[in-house]
Amino acid sequence: MVAAMNHTDYESSKACGAYVLVRAAGGASVTVRITNECPLPCAPGQLDLSKQAFAELAGLSAGRIPITWSLLSPSTSDTVSIRYKTGSSRHWCGIQAIGHRNPLARLEVGVGSGWRQLSRTDYNYFLSADGTGCGGPLRLTDIYGEQLTVNGVAIRPDAVQPTRVQFTQH
Repeated sequence: MVAAMNHTDYESSKACGAYVLVRAAGGASVTVRITNECPLPCAPGQLDLSKQAFAELAGLSAGRIPITWSLLSPSTSDTVSIRYKTGSSRHWCGIQAIGHRNPLARLEVGVGSGWRQLSRTDYNYFLSADGTGCGGPLRLTDIYGEQLTVNGVAIRPDAVQPTRVQFTQH
C-alpha cells in the first residue's frame, strides 16, 4: 500500500520511504508507504493514495475524501536494503536505502577514519559525484538521530542488497 505526498510535506524526497497512518472521516484507516511526490493540484496535507489503499477507506467512485495522516514507525521483521543506481562505479555512484522503518535524515560514506555526508536528490538517491566512498561502509541516520552502519555492500547497480540492520521502532 503506497501513496504520493504533496511537494511541501515530501520535502524534496526526505519523506520517501516513510510510513504514515491515513484516517478517513468515517473512521477507516490504512497504513501506506510514501513513494513519490504527487502531481498538482496536491495541497499540503493531501496524499494521492494507490487504488488498493484508497479502497480501504472508501469506494473508488468517491474520488476524493477528507483524510488526516500521521507519521508511523511500524513494526517489521524486514531489514534495510541498499541499491546502487544504474551507472554506479568506483568513480561515481548513487546510493538508495530502502525498507527503512523510519525516514532517513542522511546517508554518509566512510572516508579514511571519518564520514562524508552525501547530498540527496529529488529522486531519493544519495550521490557521490567523485566516487568517494562508493563500495565502502555506509552510515544511515534516521530522523530520530539513530545511526546504523552497513559494511560489505558491493557496487552492483540495480541489485537490491539486504543488510542485517533496521532502525528501532519509535
